[in-house]
Amino acid sequence: MTADRDSALLRWLFLAPTMLGIGIFVVLPIVGSLALAFFRWDIITSPQFVGLENFADLATDRTVGISFLNTAVFVVVAVAAQLVIAMLLAVLVSSRMPPWLRVFFRSTFFFPLVLSAASVSILMKYLFNESYGVINWLLSLVGVPAVPWLTSPQWAMVVVIAVYVWQNFGFSFLLFIGGLSSIPTEIYEAGSIDGATGWRQFRHLTLPLVSPTVLVASVMAIISALQVFDQPYVLTRGGPGDSTRTVVMVIYESAFRELEFGRASAIGLVLMVLIMFVTAAQFRLARRFVFYQ
Repeated sequence: MTADRDSALLRWLFLAPTMLGIGIFVVLPIVGSLALAFFRWDIITSPQFVGLENFADLATDRTVGISFLNTAVFVVVAVAAQLVIAMLLAVLVSSRMPPWLRVFFRSTFFFPLVLSAASVSILMKYLFNESYGVINWLLSLVGVPAVPWLTSPQWAMVVVIAVYVWQNFGFSFLLFIGGLSSIPTEIYEAGSIDGATGWRQFRHLTLPLVSPTVLVASVMAIISALQVFDQPYVLTRGGPGDSTRTVVMVIYESAFRELEFGRASAIGLVLMVLIMFVTAAQFRLARRFVFYQ
């Protein structure tokens, strides 16, 4: 009995540092943020309880509304582009080619993901600069006038999406590579006998069999895209105007520029509920569209 008690105590001692870290750096900030959403606080003065006033103000806040709209557009376009590009490249890399070439492509496509989002965005900001950027210089060689990539409301979001997709599609690519490699070759052989080749093979065999991987990739991609911050902040600072301002940027500006921590926490709580709702909807739809072998 004593040995069992000592063994249990030893297990708790090993778990204690991790549990303590999670409690201090994860649980407490989450609880504090949820509570702060019902207060008005600027760090300087004492917190003032305002109930649901912070949430009521969000309903009439133009900047918040635009940021949610921008984020919705960003998520739809960026996630769709990320998944399509990742799937296309995964199918191509999984086709017949020398093993060393397959390893090369896998490493190359995944490499942008290990880079800092801020450093990549700084580099891209120079590439897309209207006056001295490489992109406009290349366009000038074929007679295309300089494009205001980062100063035009029409082009700024396009650049932000392109930079985000370029850096993040590698993760979905690796997930799809894993999903494709798990499909038995016998299925393709049987399908080819029945005349399923090319697009028909992809549509009726590959896509249904890899659908669980598509679900995981889409859930993770949407959660990540809903929290986008680095690319629009570094590239455009949310401009021109509010054309690329996202929800997380508004949270950052409310908290650390305007010192309205209650407002920032309220926006964060709304975003968390939105993420949970979208994720639940995805798993609900998965019952109809995901095929488990």
